[in-house]
Amino acid sequence: MRNFITGADIEFAKSQGHNRFVISSDTVVTNVAKETADKLGIAIVEDGSQQADQLQASPAPSASPGDNSAGQTFIPTQFGSPAQPASTVSQGIRMQSTSSTSSTTPPFDMEWWRKQFPILQSYIHVANCSQSPLSSYALAANNAYLESWGKMGMDWQAWMKEIYDAKCEFAKIINADPGEIAIGTSVSEITSTLASSLDFQGKRNKIVVTDAEFPTIGNVWVAHQKYGANIQFIPARNGIIDESDYDRYVDESTLLTSLCDVYYYNGFKQDLASIIPKIHAKGSLAYVDAYQGIGTHPIDVKALDVDMLGTGNLKYLCGIPGVAFLYVKKELVPYLEPAFTGWFGQENPFAFEIHKLDYASDARRFDNGTPPIMTAYIARAGMKIINEIGVSNIQYWTDVLSQHCLNGAEARGLEIASPKDIRYKAPTTAIRVPGDSHDVEQALKERGILTSARADVVRIAPHFFTRIEDIDYILNSFSEILKK
Repeated sequence: MRNFITGADIEFAKSQGHNRFVISSDTVVTNVAKETADKLGIAIVEDGSQQADQLQASPAPSASPGDNSAGQTFIPTQFGSPAQPASTVSQGIRMQSTSSTSSTTPPFDMEWWRKQFPILQSYIHVANCSQSPLSSYALAANNAYLESWGKMGMDWQAWMKEIYDAKCEFAKIINADPGEIAIGTSVSEITSTLASSLDFQGKRNKIVVTDAEFPTIGNVWVAHQKYGANIQFIPARNGIIDESDYDRYVDESTLLTSLCDVYYYNGFKQDLASIIPKIHAKGSLAYVDAYQGIGTHPIDVKALDVDMLGTGNLKYLCGIPGVAFLYVKKELVPYLEPAFTGWFGQENPFAFEIHKLDYASDARRFDNGTPPIMTAYIARAGMKIINEIGVSNIQYWTDVLSQHCLNGAEARGLEIASPKDIRYKAPTTAIRVPGDSHDVEQALKERGILTSARADVVRIAPHFFTRIEDIDYILNSFSEILKK
């Protein structure tokens, strides 16, 4: 059985005082793990002895994606291979907070990073659940594309490299291989592409969707009813999805279960490590929409045995609209042939073959038409910020902010629509308001605070550059506005 070593394993070894990480000959060391080892000064050495591996640097149990009780990755029976029980992964990889909220000091240079976002000189920006602020990284990337276009006119070689580099940067965030990543313009597009690769004519034709999904996800699946898809929704109750409902709704007729990592309305975070094995046990694929929280807490697609994952970049990945990424587990790629396709989904787009489909051998087959080149430049720059700071460090600080926001809102008598346990909560804290929530959003903007209204709530969504004192000012402003 092959074992995979991730960046989390290296960080755990460092935390235990080790400076060597001993691996066996069949161990796969991810690129993120190698980079983390170089950064922390840990030597990765090969030794066939399991005992030596355990003595010198035992990987953290929660981050050992190769630790699968069946020894294989989940592949549905209808794809031609016996279905295997999903990997048993400790919940700690997803649900156990890496932070202690007793400290109010972020584990990175907050002031330096704040200077990279010019708008922070004028506003408190806590609308990251809708759109991140412009960074110096993104601006430089935008200018690099314009310079390339201006000087070369048509610089396809450089542009195609940028598309690949953007896929690589995204792959680092979720611990995937670049060959498992496709690029598109929106989650609507990549979800439609994925849906078009499924066959709804067999006995497995049910798609289970939760009521916590962003509308576009539900829209795409409902639209496929005309192709034979049977759509069933898991209800949201009191702003959450009850995990036990997956046992009830996902059954032997379920082809795919579509679930969000984080609920856009109130920041409720699902326990993917616990839910995905339930889904796989019924023989269903798992498609995760990670848009609402990616970049604020670790999502390791190998450890979690995620089948497909989609996200855009304009929120916590510090990017821009008009670009999105799709992860498809490499073991599943050969079985999926999307009808929603284009010339960049072919093995050799520049062969200009019009009479037949020659799908790319890897996840590029889920690419469509001409890729979003300019937005890919900016997306890569934003994701570079996330990888430089480190998702675990970002989770540490946003957990501190999240707990402080919950405590402060309760102390001021504000009505909280979000979970009050940060293990089940992304950075977003939703405050329920009377009347039109957009009026409250506008009133906060007049006080120099950028938030995001949805339905009956106004969402406070801090990021790594948000200060503790910003949260206090926001909550005081909420109280004063609502009293009026």
